[in-house]
Amino acid sequence: MERVRRFPGGERAADLLLWMLITAPLLLPDDEAAPEQPTGLPLLWVEIAAVPLLGIAVFLARRQPLAAAAVPAVLGLAVTPELFTSQLTLAEVALAYLLGRRLAGRQAALLLFAAVFAAGALLLLVAPGATVQDALTLAANVLMVLVLPWLAGQYMRQRAELVRTGWQLAERLEREQELIGDRVRLRERSRIARDMHDSLGHELSMIALRAAALQVQPGLDVPARKAAGELRQAAAAATEQLRDVIGVLREDSEGAPTRPAGETVASLVERAAASGVPVTLDDRLRPTGGGASQALPPMVDRAIHQVVQEALTNATKHAPGAAVAVTLRREGTEAVVDVVNEAPPAPSRPPDRPRPGPPNGSGGYGLVGLDERVRQAGGTLRAQPVGAGHPRFGELGEGFAVTARLPLTAGSPATPPGGGGAARREYAVARRTARRRLIHTVWLPAAAAAVLLLLVIAYDLYARQSSVLDEKAYERLRVGERQSSVEDRLPPQEVRSARIPAEPPGTDACRYYRTTADGRSPAYRLCFTDGRLSHKSEVDIGE
Repeated sequence: MERVRRFPGGERAADLLLWMLITAPLLLPDDEAAPEQPTGLPLLWVEIAAVPLLGIAVFLARRQPLAAAAVPAVLGLAVTPELFTSQLTLAEVALAYLLGRRLAGRQAALLLFAAVFAAGALLLLVAPGATVQDALTLAANVLMVLVLPWLAGQYMRQRAELVRTGWQLAERLEREQELIGDRVRLRERSRIARDMHDSLGHELSMIALRAAALQVQPGLDVPARKAAGELRQAAAAATEQLRDVIGVLREDSEGAPTRPAGETVASLVERAAASGVPVTLDDRLRPTGGGASQALPPMVDRAIHQVVQEALTNATKHAPGAAVAVTLRREGTEAVVDVVNEAPPAPSRPPDRPRPGPPNGSGGYGLVGLDERVRQAGGTLRAQPVGAGHPRFGELGEGFAVTARLPLTAGSPATPPGGGGAARREYAVARRTARRRLIHTVWLPAAAAAVLLLLVIAYDLYARQSSVLDEKAYERLRVGERQSSVEDRLPPQEVRSARIPAEPPGTDACRYYRTTADGRSPAYRLCFTDGRLSHKSEVDIGE
């Protein structure tokens, strides 16, 4: 039917096909006489009414699946309180399945099944001769033709939702992968920009410096000095143009790197001190001055330089004139970078007179970008205010500390807080939710149905065993005995059958008992008249 629905008007064609399928048993001739139920309607009239009613139910099944599933159930109860009729079973199963497939909630469907069972039980209460076995048979039929097909529909609905959610998640992950690819490409372009600026900018600066030295060289005539000056200006202009061009390749929040090629932390601190920053360096990371045995991984070395550079830039910007202490040390397998500045002296320099910062400062790279740089090197970054009494400055007041811990061996990037596993966590949550819904929707009701079916089977076995009349006891019964004397020797259960032969005329009541527990042999019939046993015989009850 899924293929039928793909064509124009396919839904109507599928509904028509379903209606023809579930009404086919109603149009087939019956092989045997219909069971006689005191509370049931004649099967022929039910079959006549069922054909149009099932058509209406199929029409309603798409918008009102609950009402559609109730139609065959009510028709089945109209035939027999035990619900089971071979002519309507297919309709009950099909519409119960569609109820589970098309209705997301469980409460309404369970209320419908409970109402069907309650209506059948009420009909059994007013029916003469109804037993507990009839109620258990009703419960088993409700489970088999209503609950289990509904559970199958619920399972298929959950499966379809999971498949649909999986495709949506796959599409979203694909889009995210494309975005990540774009970010990687942008970062690579930014890295290229940094490398170009580091090399070309340094060389152009050196050309400008040499041109300036040549311009003041004694012994040059005026045209030569003028040419040297023009060369210096051209080199400076080229440096500015290079900075502007490279800036196009950078992210909005990232400034142009200005680190000279091959610069060390010691050189960076020296240049900062030369520009007027009161900075000291305590390098215990390379106690021998940085031989081959002290070599650091390139990512770690560059991250250390970037941490010191950014911390010095922030210190000169937010605490001008404050003393800054830079410490590099080893702790186990980690390199620790600690940059601490004290509180700025009072009065501080007015804002309109900016203090020159360290050469080649970060220009606004920011702690966020610095944290990403440290994380990519496998380390962690911590930036926070420090109180008075910090070991670097004694009691001079409050300041600010930037501390980075980086592995001395090459490692994978650390996972950022709250990130790096969102898709995995979402997938795990989706799996737990789907598993919980599957348990609540399918497995718990299925387990309850299985338990009830086992109870029905167990009771049926008990009823079969307790309705067997021993052959010797049957032989000792004599026609004419008092009914009370005969009943004392009879089994506690009687046999109920859908095809009981006509009782002898003039009898008050007849009882039927099994000859064996398997029920495939003829039954014993005992009939009573005026309080005495009047007939005893073996009859075929069609069981």
